[in-house]
Amino acid sequence: MRLDTAIRDVDALDRLAADTSPIHRLDPRAKLIVTALFLLTVVSYRKYDVVELTPLFLYPAVLLALGRIPARMIARYLLLACPFAILVGAFNPLVDRQVVAHLGPYAVTGGWLSFASILIRFVLTASAVLLLLASTGYVAVCAALGRLGAPRLLTMQFLMLYRFIFILADEASRMVRAHSLRSPDDSGAPLRVWGSLAGNLLLRAYDRGIRVHTAMLARGFDGTLHPLHMFRWSAADTLFAAGSCAFLILARHGHLATRMGRWMMELAA
Repeated sequence: MRLDTAIRDVDALDRLAADTSPIHRLDPRAKLIVTALFLLTVVSYRKYDVVELTPLFLYPAVLLALGRIPARMIARYLLLACPFAILVGAFNPLVDRQVVAHLGPYAVTGGWLSFASILIRFVLTASAVLLLLASTGYVAVCAALGRLGAPRLLTMQFLMLYRFIFILADEASRMVRAHSLRSPDDSGAPLRVWGSLAGNLLLRAYDRGIRVHTAMLARGFDGTLHPLHMFRWSAADTLFAAGSCAFLILARHGHLATRMGRWMMELAA
């Protein structure tokens, strides 16, 4: 069923986090700090900076290679969310028509540059977050947030919201399966019954959530997140954090894109 496939896709990143690559073995706090710095670096560029953003693609490329994470899966998630980024900048070429550059005989307006910048920022930021989840796991990320000083209530809300997605999807899968068994000739539920289905889904999910919470209390849950593995900062984590920060500073303030362009021109000559 399509809904069952969607449930498996949601949990795919957590399944990837069980690998033992060098990136997976890093402390979740180090990866979370570097990802936050990477996001801040990406959003700090000006709206017309397009070429300057290109060296930052080295960061997700290295994580993909060292973490043995399938690039096709990351690309699929990016394609699913890409329409939102396109919608954000789709009207920029119509609003900003000032010519800011020339590409051969063609004039490039500021709207097209800002639109391209939005798309590049989206790919960089979304891929960084997806790679963090694929190499760490959602539970470990929430635990790392707590160890870094985030409010306990906030981290627990993030974790419970993530778990509730699977409860809601499981109840929806049961309802769709029950409808298909009772109406084998129908290709899908009629539009007129979707309102009652949605109401019943929320009631069933709420009841299921109460039973899950009762089971958690019966097993000693006290409102504190206890990760399965203890965090231990090692020399590899320090090297990863320091090297990533040096790369981000070089890319942001060292004109790395210009230097790389000159090196390529010298190699081509």
